[in-house]
Amino acid sequence: MPAQAHDERKPAPANGVKKAEPVPPAPPPLPNPTTGSANPSASLHALWGYLHPALEHIVRAPTNNPAKAPAIDVSYHMGVHTAVYNYFTAQSDASPTPTGFAGFPARFSVQSEKAKASGADLYEQLDRYYADVAREIFLGAPADDSTLIHYLVPCFNRYSAGAQSVSRLLNYVNRHYVKRAVDEDRGWLRLADVLDAVARTIREDDTREKVQKRLRERRSEELKKWGYREGDPPARVAQIESYAEAASAPDRVVPLAAAAYRRFRLEVLDPLLAVPKLKVSKGGKKKRPPPSNGDKPPLPRGRLARAVKELLESKGGDEEEKRRLAGELAIALRTVGIKVDHPLRKKLDKYLPPEER
Repeated sequence: MPAQAHDERKPAPANGVKKAEPVPPAPPPLPNPTTGSANPSASLHALWGYLHPALEHIVRAPTNNPAKAPAIDVSYHMGVHTAVYNYFTAQSDASPTPTGFAGFPARFSVQSEKAKASGADLYEQLDRYYADVAREIFLGAPADDSTLIHYLVPCFNRYSAGAQSVSRLLNYVNRHYVKRAVDEDRGWLRLADVLDAVARTIREDDTREKVQKRLRERRSEELKKWGYREGDPPARVAQIESYAEAASAPDRVVPLAAAAYRRFRLEVLDPLLAVPKLKVSKGGKKKRPPPSNGDKPPLPRGRLARAVKELLESKGGDEEEKRRLAGELAIALRTVGIKVDHPLRKKLDKYLPPEER
């Protein structure tokens, strides 16, 4: 991942008029690699060899604007789309057609393991790629809590820009594999997750429409954990659902951008949010830190919580910059699926820009 951006402030000129600084040029688009007579859609190994340079450029290449991922050449973009389409088509043609039961949705159809795996191998490879990138970010974090957020925010912005760009590049994976997996009840919220709660409210004489209404109500209850409110417009509901997708377990199939954010949460933020365990004394009791000024002893904090406290409570420095960092960290926590009732989110959400609330 690229190093964090440095804020190099130059002294104002003698006449007091600040000249506009030239914006460094963006890196050139990555050209389409030569494949010769090789067919990039012949196997996962061949497809990944063709895709990997594009992913490295989009997600990891240095850039002057962390909010915008470097581009690839138009011919490379079209080549990737064609290779992925051909690979999925070849898999589908080689897989037997699933047999279903009349009147039941696709998730109750009988499929062979080969049919289920169509597209799963590429999806899992992408998930491992994002795990590696996120782990690299975590391992590169500074040891000093006072600089942790200054490192984390631009790293997340760069990672997020890359993830969104890759999602657009590989949209066929979302349309072909992810959508089908969700239809087969393998998405972030599965029927089994809500069935027990809904079953307790169903009466024997309830119609199918009433049961479906209760299932929708239960889904809305789940979305409230990430900020959903009754009457929210469809665009906001879709955005909130993307937070829930990022908060899901790794075995749930979610869109590629949500899968990338999920990996950032699992590999970077969860370890930084983890609260250290209290030491156990010889008598079996947990040792708490000694109290200060007669107050109750402080509870242990995760590293990210300590860094936020230091950022917001430290004396001196640019207060506007502190608020900006706190607001962007709040956006990152929300995006990767940290729930609204998490103590750190409650503390940081007040710094969100008005348009983000």
